[in-house]
Amino acid sequence: MASLRGKVALVTGASRGAGKGISLVLGEQGATVYVTGRSVRGKPTTLGRPGTIEDTAEQVTARGGQGIAIRCDHTDDAQVDAVFGRIRTEQERLDLLVNNAWSGYEIGPDPSLAFWEIEWRHWDLMFTGGLRATAYASRIAAPTMVEAGRGLIVNLTWVLDRPHGHAFYEVVKNGTNKLTEQMAEDLRPHGIACVAVSPGFMRLERMNLNSEEAAMTESAEFPGRAIAALAADDNILAKTGLVFTTPALAKEYGFTDLDGSQQSPFWESHWSGAQT
Repeated sequence: MASLRGKVALVTGASRGAGKGISLVLGEQGATVYVTGRSVRGKPTTLGRPGTIEDTAEQVTARGGQGIAIRCDHTDDAQVDAVFGRIRTEQERLDLLVNNAWSGYEIGPDPSLAFWEIEWRHWDLMFTGGLRATAYASRIAAPTMVEAGRGLIVNLTWVLDRPHGHAFYEVVKNGTNKLTEQMAEDLRPHGIACVAVSPGFMRLERMNLNSEEAAMTESAEFPGRAIAALAADDNILAKTGLVFTTPALAKEYGFTDLDGSQQSPFWESHWSGAQT
C-alpha cells in the first residue's frame, strides 16, 4: 500500500472492533489518527466490553503512526463539535473521516422479529448512534475539506445485496448508502470523495464465536486495509458515491486479510454474485 504519512484521519467509534482495526492499519501506513469513542481508561466501558480509545491510540503509535484519543459520544453534537475544533486547531487539515460510530449492536438485532416486536430503543441506537452520527460528523468535517480542496469520507455500511431480516437495520443501512450517494454529489465539485465500505462477518471483541464460526470471519483490520487503499488512490473521485465490499476492494487493489485471503468463507456462502 502507498504511504499515508502526512495525512490526518479521524476514525469514530474506535475503542474496539472495526474502528480499532481501521485505525491500526492507518497508523501502520504512517497517518496521524484521531480516535474517538466513549470507552476510556478508569471508567466503565460500553457494556463492559474490552478496549478503550487510549488503547487504540497507543497501538496506532506503536504501528508507526501517531494516535490521538479524544473521548466523544457521537450522539452529543457539542462533543462532536469539540473534536473537529481540536483537529482543526492542531492540524489545520483533515484528509480522511471514517464514520464508524455505531451503537446498533448494543441490543442484538434478531432477524426473526417482526418490526412491531423489536424493542423501540433499538431504533434510536441505530439511527441516533449510527446514521445521524454519520451525517453530523460529515457535516462538520466538510467545510475543512472544502477549504483544502481535498479529502475522503468513508461510511461503514452493509452492501444490502440481500435482506438482513431486521426492519430497522435495513432502513438505516439503506439510509447510509443513500446519504453516501447524496453527500458525494455535493462534495464532488470540491474535489472531495465520499464512499461506503461494507465489511463482511468480522470477528470482534463483543463476540463469543466457536471455531467453526470464527473460520467464517474476516479480521477487523481487513476493512482498514480497504480504506487505506482508497485513501491512497489518486483517482478516488472516480469511485465517489459508490458502495464497496471488502473482498471487491481487496481484489482491485491487491491487498489481503491477515490470513492472506481476499475473501472470507462468509462471503463465499452469502454473496449473491453482484460486486461493486
